[in-house]
Amino acid sequence: MNDIIENLPNIYPEENEFKSTKSKKLYSPYSNIDFNKVKSAFGIALHMHQPTIPAGGSDLHTANLISNLQYMFENQGIGDHHNASVFFWCYYRLSEMIPDLVKEGKSPRVMLDYSGNLLWGLRQINHGLVIENLKKITCDQFYYPYVEWLGTMWSHAVVTSTPIPDIKLHMLAFRHHFASIFGQEAEERLKGFSAPEMHLPIHPDVCYEYVKALKECGYQWLMVQEHTIEYLNGRGIDNTHVPHKLVAKNSLGQIQEITVLIKTQGSDTKLVAQMQPLSEAQGFSKQQYCGHQIPPFVCQIGDGENGGVMMNEFPPMYIQSIRGLTREGTVALNGSEYLEFLEEAGIDPADFAPVQPISQHRIWQKIKKFEPHAADMAIQEIQKQDSSFNLDKGSWTNDRNWVKGYEHLMDPINQLSVAFHEKFDQKNVEGRDKPAWPAGRSRPYKEALLCLLLSQTSCFRYWGQGVWTDYAKELCRRGMEAIQGRTSVPMEFFI
Repeated sequence: MNDIIENLPNIYPEENEFKSTKSKKLYSPYSNIDFNKVKSAFGIALHMHQPTIPAGGSDLHTANLISNLQYMFENQGIGDHHNASVFFWCYYRLSEMIPDLVKEGKSPRVMLDYSGNLLWGLRQINHGLVIENLKKITCDQFYYPYVEWLGTMWSHAVVTSTPIPDIKLHMLAFRHHFASIFGQEAEERLKGFSAPEMHLPIHPDVCYEYVKALKECGYQWLMVQEHTIEYLNGRGIDNTHVPHKLVAKNSLGQIQEITVLIKTQGSDTKLVAQMQPLSEAQGFSKQQYCGHQIPPFVCQIGDGENGGVMMNEFPPMYIQSIRGLTREGTVALNGSEYLEFLEEAGIDPADFAPVQPISQHRIWQKIKKFEPHAADMAIQEIQKQDSSFNLDKGSWTNDRNWVKGYEHLMDPINQLSVAFHEKFDQKNVEGRDKPAWPAGRSRPYKEALLCLLLSQTSCFRYWGQGVWTDYAKELCRRGMEAIQGRTSVPMEFFI
């Protein structure tokens, strides 16, 4: 399977393409760690992303779609673009560090979260050098037990500001694209999910659809930030180093549940770059949980390339830290490896402590009857009494709303989404909408889906007004034209 087809990224899966690996142990059987001798563990994840932008030319309406990284290479005099070569190195340096440490007899661990945009962009740059290097630690059975890839939204879309029908499309696109690059066996090892901007939707109906889509796409656990969840009684989390069970309930009273691992202490990449999770874990011992003595798990994620501390301090600190570890006591583990070990110890994930998105307890207090739009009515009632109540806290930062203030951008995104599904969605036997599967794999469908997913990239809102919102609007325009079969999306050839 090729990851580029007709100069487009291969993001067009077949329905029911992905196999369930729920009962299959894919990490613990290959681990070199004796879990019985572990008193505490830590895991780090590196998040990598570069948006795709219509900037391969001077005219916005005809410019090729290229990676922002490529744009940085071609425009070195702008902002921090001089860091392009360092970013490029950051995207593949683990493919050198992991094998070197393994050859030394060490037990490195790392979780990787690369957006689909980035994977596509890296294929375009320098003949796909980074992609080919990453295959070594992703596909070689001698190295992949040390590296866990996490799934994500293909185009780094924040869930709350993504139209609900498109959430699953992002997840499916990522899995299929990943399989087209690294193979089906590697794709089956995608068990954990890393949400863009560490975002967890608070609205009950959105969160329910989100978790439902995660499970339907084969994911078994989700990484969340501690301040985005609460216990079911509204109390804050007081035991952040053990797995929990996210309970997503909608207005109809329907429930979806998924295991969560908690990321702690904010979003500062220094915590990862300086290996703070290791030093924190070294202060812990086994604790009683779900009727068993288990080692706590300190989990942290940070940008893998942004900032001088990650660019310069992470490699030596990571190597030094891994070299100082043995295979007992405090050890490095990846998320799925840790969870599989717990199951082997006899712990049922259904027994994990239940949690829900932050502030939902206030919503449930107002709902007396499960019915359509019950959550909306409860939220409106709360806001009449408390104007400060909002649904904006479920991200790595409490001060950013991913919808409010971006209506000028959300309107064309929503219009494109509606037009896309009206054109391409099929009806199932009961007459309800099915996701837009690539019937006939027509060129208009492929171009429209690509523009739809790309337009929802969080960067186009994060960076505010100006050229970034212009990029998103242009992608929406191209998507609309693709739906109408009037044009082809300008594409960049390999460089």
